Amino acid sequence: MQVEAQEQGQNHSVRQDPEPRRGRPRSAAAERAILDAVVQLLEAGEPLAGVSIERIARTAGVGKATIYRRWSGKEELFVDVLRDIEPPEPTVSGTAGLDDLRLLLDSLRRRGLAQRSSVLLHNVFAQMKSHPKLWSAYQCTVIAPRRAAMLAAVRRAVDAGELRGDLDVELVNDLFLGPMLVRTIHRPEAPLPEDLADRIIRTLTEGLAPRPGSAPAADG
Repeated sequence: MQVEAQEQGQNHSVRQDPEPRRGRPRSAAAERAILDAVVQLLEAGEPLAGVSIERIARTAGVGKATIYRRWSGKEELFVDVLRDIEPPEPTVSGTAGLDDLRLLLDSLRRRGLAQRSSVLLHNVFAQMKSHPKLWSAYQCTVIAPRRAAMLAAVRRAVDAGELRGDLDVELVNDLFLGPMLVRTIHRPEAPLPEDLADRIIRTLTEGLAPRPGSAPAADG
């Protein structure tokens, strides 16, 4: 075993390895080593079920206690690993309506592209659905906040007069979100062009009914 990291201000026993690393992982450095260790094991073909805290600790060069000080268990750790390897969350203004909604929709498009191009992400998400605790943790800590951010943007758009105020806000949110989820999850062969978020917003805000005198649109 390698040197076990110690918490500041506490005295813990230190176990020496025959070949200890220089220094000891602490705080951000320890967390980085742990996250990288999980990715390393998954990239080597280890299934989620086979990645134990003990193996993660050994690969990262830390003690198990160092992991448990930061994460309550594997589910919480794996969620942070996924958040680390997925495209970063967008920075929204928190004051705009449709502009923030556009950024949030485009982040879904980019995550869809990442899952298509990353064998690791694709495999992890496929396995997650057979691990209810992990899937539930991901839903609660990642999906739910994203949905809340979109709902908030829709409400700001209503307040700003960009959207009608006489409609069910949750339904409106689902109308914006639905096409992107269909393209990224249910139709993996569907194109995800850079202007897709703009096209979704424009189509919904302009309406689907034909305009007087307009010709039928061609498929495509």
